[in-house]
Amino acid sequence: MVRPFNAPARVYFPVQPMGVAAMEIAELLDTESVVARLPATSKKQALQELAKRAAQITGLEERAVFDVLLERERLGTTGVGSGIAIPHGKLPGLDRLYGLFARLEKPVDFEAVDDQPVDLIFLLLAPEGAGADHLKALARVSRLLRDRTICDKLRGSDEADALYSLLTEPAASHAA
Repeated sequence: MVRPFNAPARVYFPVQPMGVAAMEIAELLDTESVVARLPATSKKQALQELAKRAAQITGLEERAVFDVLLERERLGTTGVGSGIAIPHGKLPGLDRLYGLFARLEKPVDFEAVDDQPVDLIFLLLAPEGAGADHLKALARVSRLLRDRTICDKLRGSDEADALYSLLTEPAASHAA
C-alpha cells in the first residue's frame, strides 16, 4: 500500500498479545501505596514525596528512587496529558514491579505534553531486568488512566481506600 507523502504512518498494536495474561493494577498496588492528598508545589517536590513513599514500600534508598525518577524526566516528561503523569524507572534491588498512586492536593506544572498541570500521578518502579513486564505494566496503567470516567472518579475522591478500589476494579468493568 502506498500512502501520500504527508500522510502519517499508522501503526497498529494489539491491545494484548495473544497468550499473554493481562496485568492487573492490583498486582502493582496495595492500600499503603495509594496517597489521597499528596502535598506538593512543584514537579520536583512531587517526585521527592513519591520517592520517599516508594522507599518505604520497596525498602530501597529514597535517594536512589529519586535519582532514577529525575533521570527519566530528563529524557522527556512523563506528564502524558489530561492532568496525568506516569513517572517510572528501573532499579536494582527490586524483586517485582511496584506501583504508587497519588492524587495531588493541588495540580502542579509537570511540563506535560499538553502543558496542563498534573494532579494524578501513577509511579511505576521495576526491577532492572524487567523488560516485557515493565512495558505491560506501563501499558496497563496508561489504558486505565486514559479512561476519563475513571479519572473523574479519582479526582472526586479524597479517601485512599476509595481510590484503591477505583484503581483495582477488574479491567472488564472499565470497558463500559
